[in-house]
Amino acid sequence: MQSFRTEIENPVVEKDILALEAKIREFNEGKLDEEKFRSLRLARGIYGQRQPGVQMIRIKLPYGKVSSKQLKRICDVSGEYSTGRLHITTRQDIQIHYVDIERTPELWAQLAKDDVTIREACGNTVRNVTASETAGIDVKEPFDVSPYAQALFEYFLRNPISQEMGRKFKVSFSSSDEDTGLSYMHDLGFIAKIENGVRGFKVVLAGGLGSQPRHADELFAFLPTDKIIPLMDGVVRVFDRYGERKSRAKARMKFLLKDIGLDGFKALLEEEQKAVPIQTFPVDVAAYPAVSIANAATPTVEIEDNSAFEQWKNTNLVPQKQKGYVAIGIKVKLGDFYIEEARQLADLVDLYAAGELRLSLRQNILIPYVKEELVPFFYTELKKLGFVEAGYNKASDITACPGTDTCNLGIASSTGIADELERLITAEYPQYINNEDINIKISGCMNACGQHNMASIGFQGMSVRTKNKLVAPALQVLLGGGNFGNGNGRFADKVVKVPSKRGPEALRLILDDYNANGNGQSFTAYYVDKGEHYFYDYLKHLTDVDNLTQDDFIDWGTTERYEKAIGVGECAGVVIDLIATLLFESDEKIESASVALEEEKWAASIYHSYSAMVNSAKALLTAENTKTNTHISIIKDFDTHFVATNRISLEATFEEIALQLKSNEPTKAFATQYLKDSKNFLQVVQEYRKQELVEA
Repeated sequence: MQSFRTEIENPVVEKDILALEAKIREFNEGKLDEEKFRSLRLARGIYGQRQPGVQMIRIKLPYGKVSSKQLKRICDVSGEYSTGRLHITTRQDIQIHYVDIERTPELWAQLAKDDVTIREACGNTVRNVTASETAGIDVKEPFDVSPYAQALFEYFLRNPISQEMGRKFKVSFSSSDEDTGLSYMHDLGFIAKIENGVRGFKVVLAGGLGSQPRHADELFAFLPTDKIIPLMDGVVRVFDRYGERKSRAKARMKFLLKDIGLDGFKALLEEEQKAVPIQTFPVDVAAYPAVSIANAATPTVEIEDNSAFEQWKNTNLVPQKQKGYVAIGIKVKLGDFYIEEARQLADLVDLYAAGELRLSLRQNILIPYVKEELVPFFYTELKKLGFVEAGYNKASDITACPGTDTCNLGIASSTGIADELERLITAEYPQYINNEDINIKISGCMNACGQHNMASIGFQGMSVRTKNKLVAPALQVLLGGGNFGNGNGRFADKVVKVPSKRGPEALRLILDDYNANGNGQSFTAYYVDKGEHYFYDYLKHLTDVDNLTQDDFIDWGTTERYEKAIGVGECAGVVIDLIATLLFESDEKIESASVALEEEKWAASIYHSYSAMVNSAKALLTAENTKTNTHISIIKDFDTHFVATNRISLEATFEEIALQLKSNEPTKAFATQYLKDSKNFLQVVQEYRKQELVEA
């Protein structure tokens, strides 16, 4: 690993990569608990695949923006360390698969040369900040949200308050009231507004998908732009302290809001205000990189098939607010494309556009700043790359997660059925290539990475058992989801569950009925008008499992008989002392607090000290087999089990010591004293644990 140590210009990134290398070594040597190693590597974008011994690497691309240079770097990395296939996610990331974990530090080092990171792309962190792919060019936007999304990404990357939360935290920015950033399904969503000449955002809180989707609540009708980062700082602190940690099924922000209510959350948010290190955070929009458009001559081209060209223009060109320019949408089937085509695409936009691409929430690519006179040329060049399929962001453009192809959690194939449904629409319903009202989304399990429960027509991978206990792949059919704009939407209803091989027939029946009875309504309005029971009765005959054929027991995209199974587990480490590991981590957190103090990062130092205290208390409570579901319960239970019983003597209650950070501003004096308190507390805990082991 010596090769990259002098090549990385950013010392913070270099330290990160060296730390990852060290942790991989510790895990291999049996010195690091498997669960802790999993948490650490996930926060570095390294996710175990269904296939044993290999990893998926998620590359974090804030709001989907990727320069030509960065895309080429990603291609180089994929070619060297992976299979050469790039996968666009519904969060505007790029994933590469089948990577050896031993090579991930050098992979990261290569990406870092062009300012690309995998840090916090997975795990219990602030995930990739997403935004409307049309941000900056949207004809309806009051202003470009890109600089604000970038600033928020930079503020929370490596921020100690969001490194070890109970679950992931997702943020979006929408460029206009059309809410193309889908704010209503995010933990925190921002919709661009201007009031009285002031830029700001409508803010919504605690939306989510999964098995129990929740519509976000309105937190602010309007919040000036300089307040959004301080707000999120406070929101993350509340989530980190009060959010569930033990039960993953209840660990999202939406469940915290369900438990304490919006007013209860606001009260906790108010209590955190002194701890937030900044009360205002103006974003320097002028410092955001200016668009640089290539000044190339317009090549002369000949269009061979004018009909296909016109169809493509009708569905794949996106208007721009900048006069004389359009954006070109590339429909990327299932989000998968390959490095040879990607390199040529990068060269094309570098030479003839603005040298950047935007990845979309529907797993597509948008090329902004194409001069109108260059459209025929782009069409001919993109056709050579296989990138001119009509139907960008239309009904025939199906979204699907990887499902059982690579994901550990996949129950049934999502890519295989998506492929089949696209063929069905193209062959039998060609008019839907122009339909932008209907969207079809597929997930391989309930976790909704394919966003199936917000779709007009959604499918979720499941299984179905026959009377004689045979198991076949199945699809839950969901209908009626829709985005109404301005932070409002509707989640789809679960209607019926059908064997997977009947998925195409289900779609065919749904579209036929809509064609016959839609009466010009949007699909969502048509569904609501007809009602869930109508569709249950209409599709019920497809649910019968007494007449399954042999083909029904084979999932889409495979020839093997279906077996319901979670993917192969990840590599196991040797059994180690979990209590000792927790206390060792407390030492590491105190060291981080000391470094931050030396660097005059008072707020960061304080949070590291706080984390060390809670972690130390968790160690002793773990030894007592006491639940450690939330930070606040750890703090209170430590007082109950150790301080109130005089098993441990402190100068005050642990709650009073630990929660000083809420009642003090992040100053040098307080950071210094709080670090001392944290060190003293760890020493007390270590001495107690040592005596406990002697007496055992």
